[in-house]
Amino acid sequence: MSRLPPSVDPVTVEVIELIGTVVARCHEEYDRAAAAHGLTGAQARLLALLALEPTPMRRLAHRLRCEPSNVTGIMDRLVARGLAERRTDPADGRVKIAAATERGLHTAKTLRTSLGFARAPLAALHPAERAALRDLLRRIVDAPADLPAPRPEPGGAEPDGPDGPGPGGAEPGGAAAGRAAQAG
Repeated sequence: MSRLPPSVDPVTVEVIELIGTVVARCHEEYDRAAAAHGLTGAQARLLALLALEPTPMRRLAHRLRCEPSNVTGIMDRLVARGLAERRTDPADGRVKIAAATERGLHTAKTLRTSLGFARAPLAALHPAERAALRDLLRRIVDAPADLPAPRPEPGGAEPDGPDGPGPGGAEPGGAAAGRAAQAG
């Protein structure tokens, strides 16, 4: 006998749809910004990762959720344009590390600063609202993918209802805020 999935409340459906819309808009703008630099969206995303730190090719494939051979092709085009380079890992000569060149770092920074889609709407939020949004998004990103959906508590109260966050809730200045500040 199979279990039926719990019903999803309308607010959850709306949040999922809104997140999808935000993601689609971000991809559209990212692709436009990349094209202004003569890059594809995939090349720009790889360059953005390389600008964070030199990374083994397999890890890049994992982060981009694609096959290593796809990353190799994208990397070849970045190398040909002088935006990236391959290095041998000093700890393991069998491993290739991909890294952004100085030109690649500059291009990645220019790309990042040219993304304006969310800048104006986010600027309209109070700093505390932006921090709360960041913390909530961090909770979503950090949550294990296989967690069951929260069920309403006895008496009809939602887990994150008017009494505050449920178990493991984000508190201002908590671990999520610290991680976001370090990543920022």
